[in-house]
Amino acid sequence: MLIHDQAGFEAYVQKVLPTLIQSGGRPIIVDDNPEVIEGRWHGTRTAVLEFDSLDIARAWYESPGYQAIVGERHKAAQTNVVIVGGFVMPGS
Repeated sequence: MLIHDQAGFEAYVQKVLPTLIQSGGRPIIVDDNPEVIEGRWHGTRTAVLEFDSLDIARAWYESPGYQAIVGERHKAAQTNVVIVGGFVMPGS
C-alpha cells in the first residue's frame, strides 16, 4: 500500500483493529520496507492478516462494522486487497 495521509491511516488502523480482533482475525505481518527481489511491488507497507477460514475473512470484510470504516482507508492510502487460501503441502 502507498499511504499518502499518515494521520488518516493511523486513525483508520485504530478503528479497524477492534473489528479484526472481534472477527478472530490476526495481523501476522506489517512491514514498511519489504525487500523486492523480483518484479514490482505496489507501495511501501505490506500487511498480511490471518483468519481461520476464507469464509471468516470474507465475512469480516463484508461486515457492517468494517464497511463503515473502509472508506477511511481508501481516502488515506492507495491499496490492493486480496483474499487467498492457505498452503497445502503437495503430496499431503
